[in-house]
Amino acid sequence: MISLIVHGGAWDIPVSEVEAHRKGCVAALKLGWEVLRAGGSSIDAVEQAIRYLEDDETFDAGRGSHLNAQGEVELDASIMEGRSLMCGAVAAVQDVRNPITLARKVMEENRHILLVGEGAELFAREKGIEICRPQELITERELKRWKTIKGRESFDQIDSFQSTGSSGDTVGAVALDLEGNICVGTSTGGTLHKYPGRVGDSPLIGAGSYADNELGGVSATGWGESIIRVVMAKTVIDLIETHSGDAQVAAKMGIEILKRKVGGFGGVIVMNALGEFGVSFNTPRMARAYINSRMSEPFADV
Repeated sequence: MISLIVHGGAWDIPVSEVEAHRKGCVAALKLGWEVLRAGGSSIDAVEQAIRYLEDDETFDAGRGSHLNAQGEVELDASIMEGRSLMCGAVAAVQDVRNPITLARKVMEENRHILLVGEGAELFAREKGIEICRPQELITERELKRWKTIKGRESFDQIDSFQSTGSSGDTVGAVALDLEGNICVGTSTGGTLHKYPGRVGDSPLIGAGSYADNELGGVSATGWGESIIRVVMAKTVIDLIETHSGDAQVAAKMGIEILKRKVGGFGGVIVMNALGEFGVSFNTPRMARAYINSRMSEPFADV
C-alpha cells in the first residue's frame, strides 16, 4: 500500500481562486505520487509535493505568501517521519525559497529540531540550500492585499478563515511509502498582516504536523493560534488510536474539539497506518487531493 494526500489550505477561498487551488493540489499530488510509485520514500514524496505548492503563487507558502505588518514575507515549515519520530522545522525565514527543504535538512543534519530567523538562514547557507532575495517572494497580489488592509484597526487574522472575503492559507502533505513509513510536512507564509516574528502552528511539531507509523499522520491548516491551543495534529493522532484507526472519525472529532474548546477555524488531512484518509474542516472551503494504490484515479476538491 502506498498513499498520498495533500492540502492547499482551509479558509474562505474565493470562487475566482477555486480552480487554481484544485489544479495546484492535483499537480503536487502527481509529483509526490510519481515518487512513491517509483519506490521512493515518503520523505521524498512529501518534500516534492510541498516544494511544488511553495513554488505555485496560488498558495500562501514560499513565493506568493502573505505579508506581515511590515510588508515582509516570513516563512515557516515542518517535517516529521513516523518510524523514528525524527522531525525538523524552521520559522520566520525570509530568504529561503523552499522552507520545506530547509526543514528536512534540519531534521536530517542538525541536532536541534526548530531553527528560526537568522539562525535558520545561516544553516541554509551552510548546507547549500537555495537562497533568494526576500523581495523575490513577494507577488503583486499579496502586495495589493497588504495595502488594502494596512492600517485597518478592525482587521483580525481570524477573519481570514470565515466568510469575509479575506485570505489565509497553508500547504501540507502526508505520505505512506512501500516500506510502511509515514511522513508529514506543512509549510506556510502565515496569516496576512501578522505581527513581525509571529509563529503559527505550521512549524510546531504536534500542532501543525505529526507522524507515527503505528497510528498515522496529520497536517493541519487554519487559524494557527487556535490550532496551537489544542495541539491539533497530536490530538487527531491520539483520536485515531482511540477510535480503532478510523481516520475520518479522528479528523471530524479533531475539528469539533477545535471549535468547541477554543472557537477555532481550520482543517486537517489525516492518514492512518493503513493509508486510509480522513479530511475535515469548518471553514467555507478547503483545497485537497489524495490517492492510494487502491484507487484508480485521484480525488480532488475545494
